Amino acid sequence: MAAFLTTLDLADTGARTTEDIFTGPSQEMPGGRVFGGQVLAQSVVAAARTVEPDRPVHSLHGYFLRPGDATKPITFAVDRIHDGRSFSTRRTQAYQNGVPILSGIMSFQTEDEGLEHQIEMPTGMPEPEELPSAREVLDATDHPVAKVWAETRAFDMRHVSSPVYVTVEGDHVASQAVWVKALGTLPDDPTIHRAALAYVSDYTILEPVMRRHGVAWARPDFAMASLDHGMWWHRFARADDWILYTQESPTSGGGRGLALGRMFDREGRLIASVAQEGMIRVGKRPS
Repeated sequence: MAAFLTTLDLADTGARTTEDIFTGPSQEMPGGRVFGGQVLAQSVVAAARTVEPDRPVHSLHGYFLRPGDATKPITFAVDRIHDGRSFSTRRTQAYQNGVPILSGIMSFQTEDEGLEHQIEMPTGMPEPEELPSAREVLDATDHPVAKVWAETRAFDMRHVSSPVYVTVEGDHVASQAVWVKALGTLPDDPTIHRAALAYVSDYTILEPVMRRHGVAWARPDFAMASLDHGMWWHRFARADDWILYTQESPTSGGGRGLALGRMFDREGRLIASVAQEGMIRVGKRPS
């Protein structure tokens, strides 16, 4: 958790030309590539630094352009596109070695009242306390990547059905649900909690594609990379409380898979919605 919070503690370079410039570290990751959720979370924090505190982020749309180097810091350039009476819009580019690795746009809104409804949280789900933790599941796997996932991740993830780490058990369906929660107490800063949800939203979102086709993470000829990511925050929730993350994949083809996700708190409130398309290949490595 300390390492996770360190990545969100961006340094303001003081540059004020046409953009606000921030820098942040990368987390060490297996394979040396930056985790996409980390860059999303850092982009949220960078953009929020340029907006009034009473305007929280409510939507994000980003494209992953290049794999990031987990051994190097990241520079974030924030363009203050628009500030209106209720909404502010920011474009954030994340750079390494002078080239962008992620390009995103975010919208912030002054909290307001209006018409309100939501879909219902799925019923019949086991409580997270009834399920094994990710560490308990992965500790039994003698693989260096499994050890890193078990011991260094800042979030616990408890699959309602069995996970797809090593094998795909049960029916090959294009849907799943995962309970997620930060492993530790986060600061009370609402931006940190929204950024944390962006971070964890990228962990398992494409797994319904894998589950549908019986492909596990451990398959040696399997390769996957996030292409773009959309997220909408509907209501505030703490990321250090349990959140049910339901996911489904309506389609895959052409080497790509689309997945949709919804996050509910334990009271059944719809907290956020997520959409992501990813490159998914079996039998060859990513280009």
